[in-house]
Amino acid sequence: MRPMLDRLLKRLIVLGELDVIWPDGTASHYAGEPGPSATIAIHDESVIRHLAYAPGMAIGEAYMEGTLTPVNCTIYDVLHVLLASVELAERRIPVLRAQAMFNRIARPLAQMNNARNARRNVAHHYDLNGRLYSLFLDRDRQYSCAYFPRGDETIDEAQAAKKRHIAAKLLLDRPDLTVLDIGCGWGGMALTLARDYGAKVTGITLSVEQLTESRARAQAEGLSDRVNFELIDYRAVDRQFDRIVSVGMFEHVGLPNYQAYFETVHRCLKPDGVALVHAIGRFDGPAATSPWLAKYIFPGGYSPALSEVFGPLERSRLRSTDIEILRLHYAKTLNHWRRRFAANRDTIASLYDERFCRMFEFYLAGSELAFAVQDHMVFQLQLARRQDAVPLTRDYMVDTERVLARQTA
Repeated sequence: MRPMLDRLLKRLIVLGELDVIWPDGTASHYAGEPGPSATIAIHDESVIRHLAYAPGMAIGEAYMEGTLTPVNCTIYDVLHVLLASVELAERRIPVLRAQAMFNRIARPLAQMNNARNARRNVAHHYDLNGRLYSLFLDRDRQYSCAYFPRGDETIDEAQAAKKRHIAAKLLLDRPDLTVLDIGCGWGGMALTLARDYGAKVTGITLSVEQLTESRARAQAEGLSDRVNFELIDYRAVDRQFDRIVSVGMFEHVGLPNYQAYFETVHRCLKPDGVALVHAIGRFDGPAATSPWLAKYIFPGGYSPALSEVFGPLERSRLRSTDIEILRLHYAKTLNHWRRRFAANRDTIASLYDERFCRMFEFYLAGSELAFAVQDHMVFQLQLARRQDAVPLTRDYMVDTERVLARQTA
């Protein structure tokens, strides 16, 4: 198997340098154009076979198990070399091309997120020990892309800016507007809209852990009369709202359910209402979720190309009143999370174990690089049922956001 993996790496590394120390202690050097560099040690012969046949799954599993380790570098450095090269070389390497094709074919089954599967998939990631997320997220536990108007914000400042950015697009121009928050997380967005903008918010989630925390936060802040949190699937909501917001949830919907998702937004939005969907997407067209990410982090998850979003959106009869692409903002967000995770690694290991820490390190590093050197981005879609639901130009967004920024400075 070593000759097979050797040939793969010779073709793969087209940018940067990778040194491999094999189980017998010998070493190989692979280099392309000038770029990042890293060294790995493979400690078990079985890892070589897995890497040769299924590299997308094998490298993450080997790192988790400690049978593949970075040498004088981090897993971020290793993935930087590999992912930067994959972006350039994937289409001309048979095993990578075949794996990508198989993953594309298997997408509908993997993303069959009916109500039962959706709840199980959410529990897999979001019902982890709540203290874990407090150790690497911002104070408000915003687990989605932050917004960096200057570029040098702290994570708390950037997440506050993200909420202002979204609030401006929701056109919260009068008190007591009713808002549905689809996928409300730990309640930060819902509580902010109620506390700072006078909205009456219903937040929905499928995570028991998030529901408990959100309700506790609402009670502690004296907002229980303005914010209600429910454990319910988005498809089961049967009321109409003035505004709908969905941040970081669309990635869990799954391709087969996009039509139902947008039809739900249409059904639950009042005729003059405004909705805002904030989600991860990809620039380079339809693809598939990393098999490692789908198995260990986000089962049923997928970040779509916009071409996959607009067909179901158009059929739902919703109007796209504004579209914005956030480039590199999530790379900056994930860099903050990765560094905070590292600073609190010993505490996190005491909650779980070393294998869990390595799994999360691999996830955070790979995700950051997906935005920094690959094709991932974030899109925000402002939607309405009527074309005249929002002003004719975007000036109101910018003006409102600047006023809000001054008020909170």
